[in-house]
Formats: sequence, C-alpha cells, structure tokens
Amino acid sequence: MNKKIYLTYPTELIKEPLIYKVSHLYDVMTNIRQATISEKIGLVALELEGEPEEIDKAIKFFQDKGVKVEPIELDIVE
Repeated sequence: MNKKIYLTYPTELIKEPLIYKVSHLYDVMTNIRQATISEKIGLVALELEGEPEEIDKAIKFFQDKGVKVEPIELDIVE
C-alpha cells in the first residue's frame, strides 16, 4: 500500500531526523516527493509504502512528535 501525506514541522522539530527514524522504527519505505525548509517551518510531501498497519504507526509517530499530518488529495504529487 502507498500513502502520500504532507508533513508540517514546527520550528523546534525542523532539525530532527524524524523521517529517518520512522523508516527504522517501522516497516515502511519513505520517499520524499517535495520539501521546503526554512528557519521557521518545514513542509514535506512524503510517500509511505508498506502494510497499512505499519503506515498507521508511522503516521502516529509523526503526530505524537508534534508534526501536523495531512493526506495528499488525489495524488497531486507525482
């Protein structure tokens, strides 16, 4: 299963390697499709591939860390 999401990092988490961590903690493959990073905010379009349960765990990990997670509608990032 593939799922595409937007991650919005708050200022204090921009330098944290959360995508790296999620790929090592859960059985998901990550693919950064687009990213914009500044000193104040980080925006990432991320594709997750794996079993639905593992993808859900990865998303919960981001949310628990304080990252806003939103689905990418209609697969607009190709």
